Amino acid sequence: MKGKTEVLKWSDKEIRNSEGEVVTRLPLVMRLIKIIRMIYKNKVPYSKRNIFVRDNFTCMYCGSQDKGKLTVDHVIPQSRGGKSSFDNCVASCRQCNLDKGNKTPNEAKMYLLKRPYTPTIYEFIRLKMEHYKITEFLKELGVY
Repeated sequence: MKGKTEVLKWSDKEIRNSEGEVVTRLPLVMRLIKIIRMIYKNKVPYSKRNIFVRDNFTCMYCGSQDKGKLTVDHVIPQSRGGKSSFDNCVASCRQCNLDKGNKTPNEAKMYLLKRPYTPTIYEFIRLKMEHYKITEFLKELGVY
């Protein structure tokens, strides 16, 4: 009613008033319109969790997907002036992070599977939807 969502699919259930008249049908699938803009404003916020989402919970050195053992690695180490940002951080398993230590990937002879980058808002939302398998659910409903 406030224009913050768009109904993509309606259910068969109806809302009735005290006289038993149909007021509206209940939505089954809704898409947020305004809240996403409010949460992310201009860019995706940097966080450990968002690095993992961007890198698909995969070590960017060896390719392992052991979620319990992932850490964030600074490509240019902080001790050498590297910043905590999307462009300098990647998901890394603990062993690769320890092996790389305080070196650059070239010095450690450990090369990245993908170069770090700052995701756009829409790309980040798509990555999250894929990770949580929301797209598969929407396809089953015939909405996506």
